[in-house]
Amino acid sequence: MPETFTADRRRVTGRAAALPTLTRAVLLALTALLVLVGLSAGPNALTARAEGTASTFVVTASLGLDGTLKVREDITFSGTPPAEVKQTFELKKQLLGDRRYVYDIGGFQATNGGQPFAPDVQTTEDRFAAVTFPTNGQNQVTLEYSVVGAVIATPEGTALEWPLLQGFESTVTDFSATVAIPVPFSFIECNAGSPNSEVPCQFAAAGTDDAQQPTFRDGPRGPGEFVQVHIGFPAGALAANEQIEEVWTLARAFSAKPLPLALALGLLILGAAALVALHRRAGVDAGTGSEVTRAAEFVPVGAGQSEFRVLGDVRPGHVGTVADERVDPIDITATLIDLAVHGHLRITELPREGDFAATDWSLARTDSSADDLHPFETVLLDGVVGPEQVKVSELSSRVYESVGSVQDKLYDEVVANGWFERRPDAIRNRWTQTAIGALIGAVVLTALLAAFTTFGLVGLALIALALGLMFVAQEMPARTKNGAALLAGLGALRSDLMSHPTDQMPPGRELSEISELLPYAVVLGGHQRWLDAMVASDDDADEDRYDLGWYHGPAGWHLRDLPASLKNFITTVSGQLFSR
Repeated sequence: MPETFTADRRRVTGRAAALPTLTRAVLLALTALLVLVGLSAGPNALTARAEGTASTFVVTASLGLDGTLKVREDITFSGTPPAEVKQTFELKKQLLGDRRYVYDIGGFQATNGGQPFAPDVQTTEDRFAAVTFPTNGQNQVTLEYSVVGAVIATPEGTALEWPLLQGFESTVTDFSATVAIPVPFSFIECNAGSPNSEVPCQFAAAGTDDAQQPTFRDGPRGPGEFVQVHIGFPAGALAANEQIEEVWTLARAFSAKPLPLALALGLLILGAAALVALHRRAGVDAGTGSEVTRAAEFVPVGAGQSEFRVLGDVRPGHVGTVADERVDPIDITATLIDLAVHGHLRITELPREGDFAATDWSLARTDSSADDLHPFETVLLDGVVGPEQVKVSELSSRVYESVGSVQDKLYDEVVANGWFERRPDAIRNRWTQTAIGALIGAVVLTALLAAFTTFGLVGLALIALALGLMFVAQEMPARTKNGAALLAGLGALRSDLMSHPTDQMPPGRELSEISELLPYAVVLGGHQRWLDAMVASDDDADEDRYDLGWYHGPAGWHLRDLPASLKNFITTVSGQLFSR
């Protein structure tokens, strides 16, 4: 009787001693029944565990001069054989880096009962071949196949590397293999266990009385375990037939090896130099910058007194466009203020509808002559303000086309005045489109390089250069010699607006003089200090809602409210004009 059943019976018997006689009798009967079941089931259970176990797994292999390895597996099962045999072969083996060996395995032929037939072969994931064939109740079966690609190059010569036992789904009690080789060997090795195991086999020998050919023995081995053999050959004895494929990975596609890295860095350096040269040739202002054309200045009119005087016909809209090569919202807003200062428009701050309501303004045309207006100013008055009074809160619904026309007129005027050879927006758009095309091309090329080569870094360098071209495109509008001279003058005017004493306006004319310069200060900077000077000129406590001819406030409004009022006006108008 098996020991396990005897031990169980003793435990049951020990517990029964403390129970009543009837209960003890029942338990004894059950115990006897269990013993009988155990006796009858025990041999069957052991046989079931042994079912499918290969008592011997004998491999006979031969290696040809061309490196083709032919393998025959003779498998003997102990006990009842399984219904079918299944063995999985590795078609690809990963190497260090982004490479792997590729094996061509074919010629599968199975035999059982003396009858050969082709087994079922299923390839999965392009990496494994699962070979299945029925045993038909036979305890002895044979599987034959051939391998191309198992002879690899080594620093010393070549070597046969192949797992003669792999992917077998049954337990192997005893494994043995011999390999017939066509040339002398230099070393033999054998490892068993997992695919990357370094545990040596039980026996590996060659060139002895017991093993003239390389012979290997091992076991037992569990399902799926490997027995991998290595047979080395001296240089020139046997040609390698290894097949290595490159595996796509990000690290490989964007390799930082010396060649692709050097190409990418060289391309970046040369491309950056080309961008700098391109900008210096096409995007730098003409002239040496030694000439200065002043747009306005402070002119002394008495001891400690000066007035602001515009030189020529440079309007605030011109100033902003020449300064940054763009027609910005602030340029148009400053033009509205300038038109109001010169009597073509009146800005009226409206009373708030509630304590928490937003401030609003009305813009109303005056009867002043429009003969001295520039085209962009006329378009601004006609399109934005119109013939009737309009509220600032209503501007966004009526200026969609007008603002674009104002910008067009301003760009045309800076060209007509000789400050630019071509419209800055057209030049910027042309170069930007070129940069976008270059960026798209660089992205496509990078995708191709990454997909099919290891030079993805070169593509990234091209993308970086295309992005650099997009940046340079914004700087490509170049001023003419006259434009460069005016820009230098605007720099001097800005310095004056930021530093000139604000208390030197002629007495009694402070409001009018500061109002004259205010639109230029809005564009170039420094308008806050001049607004503070207007507040300082107020020497009474009366409300000042009508003290400025161009800006009227609501009831109770004082000049001290002008800085906040004008700041809100500039912010609100700029947002309304460009909320398209």
